[in-house]
Amino acid sequence: MHLAIHNWMKVEPIEVTVERLANYGYKSLEIQGEPYKYDTGKVRKLLDSYGVRCWGSVTLMLDERNLLAKDEDQRAESVTYVKDCITMVGELGGEVISVVPSTVGKIVPDSTPEMEWDWCVAALQEINEHGRQHGVKIGIEPINRFETYFINRGAQALALAEAVAPDCGVCLDIFHMNIEEDDPIAAIHEAQGRLVNFHVADNNRMACGMGCLDWPAIVQALKEVGYDGAISIEFCPPLDRTPANRFPGSVDSNPEGISDSERKFLEDHGSSVFSSDFYEMHVRRSAETLLPLI
Repeated sequence: MHLAIHNWMKVEPIEVTVERLANYGYKSLEIQGEPYKYDTGKVRKLLDSYGVRCWGSVTLMLDERNLLAKDEDQRAESVTYVKDCITMVGELGGEVISVVPSTVGKIVPDSTPEMEWDWCVAALQEINEHGRQHGVKIGIEPINRFETYFINRGAQALALAEAVAPDCGVCLDIFHMNIEEDDPIAAIHEAQGRLVNFHVADNNRMACGMGCLDWPAIVQALKEVGYDGAISIEFCPPLDRTPANRFPGSVDSNPEGISDSERKFLEDHGSSVFSSDFYEMHVRRSAETLLPLI
């Protein structure tokens, strides 16, 4: 196993991101699922220059992105988006893409469970075939009930992966598992054989080690199931709007280079645009907690 980190949590030049992750012992980047903003040739050269690599990407299911939308054209456009993310990962030499099937923040269904299931399976089968062509594995990611009504638990993701294809995988996220699973360690064991990616933040979605999760037990469970991929850091601290704020100066009140949809995504996740110092502290704390264990 090795340590990776997402970059969707902090809007900044990718050169700054890569230099920071290399300095703290991270071996790879899980690049945000916005393929239209990256020149993959330049990004790959940048990664090579720091001795790190692209591990993969995660879909950012914003706005109209939804593999189980009632509208056929919307589903088709969403499939195209995920396939474009896969192409980006392939061009960067990455191995996996974590797919959240439905729009993040959408908690009202468009149709019956049976229809949405069939739409999603068909979409993921097309996506999985595209992944095969580019050497990229698909990992269906459950997220908590407050962000989606569709896939919340590992068992649901496994059932969906089995319906898609024998080589379709799952991606587990311990923050979401801490909310939804009866026993997160057991859920890791149940995913043996299909686990292709693993996302981490502490129970409060802050840096690993800043909450109450049992990181030695989590990493040991990953070793027991033979997982040998990335442990990918994905913290997203909540914004404290009260005088009890433990981290004054944590928010960048005048960020540059951030789109309206990126800002909305961060704010909808209970956070905002981090200051550089606050963000770097989370990068450092996560590395300090996990590197001795893996």
